[in-house]
Amino acid sequence: MICVINYGGGNLRSVTNLLSSLGCEYLVTDKESDILSAQKIIFPGQGHFGQSMEALKSKALDFAIHKAIEKRIPFLGICVGLQVLFESSEEAPNVQGLGLLKGSVIKYRSGKTPQIGWNEIVTRDNNTFLKNDYYYFVNSYYVNPLDKDVISSVADYYGEFCASIEKENLAAVQFHPEKSGEAGRNAIKIWLEK
Repeated sequence: MICVINYGGGNLRSVTNLLSSLGCEYLVTDKESDILSAQKIIFPGQGHFGQSMEALKSKALDFAIHKAIEKRIPFLGICVGLQVLFESSEEAPNVQGLGLLKGSVIKYRSGKTPQIGWNEIVTRDNNTFLKNDYYYFVNSYYVNPLDKDVISSVADYYGEFCASIEKENLAAVQFHPEKSGEAGRNAIKIWLEK
């Protein structure tokens, strides 16, 4: 069973529509027991770092996610679902992230924000499910991992930035695969089949 985390925010409908179109069985839930018994977990994010962390903590989903990662359940974070994996964000300076990865989330220093639209990613050797293609982004902030080896793809918006990460059972993308047409659909399909 694919578990889609419902923390009160995110982009649930687009993600579940994509899963349905792929013929996947899934459960939208905010229960720790469901998350810890899932075969795979998707954390669809959309919105503010601070509000997302507050929502996770209010339902104790921060602990559930930590436990799931420790159990080595495959996890895919999308957009803010990538950003909250890190320690902190300039978007909410006094709010701690999940801290599953060392590093911070920083605001673009140039260009119009948010970046909205299609951008091309270039994958790195540790990538296992993405293709060099165009994906749909909506973001004013991007992750800056301390360990650059976790970066699995990059894109360019007034300078190179991290578009996705992979480390063991943890994967996350800054773009929205569920809004990225065939490229995004294929990425999710490959990740689900891994």
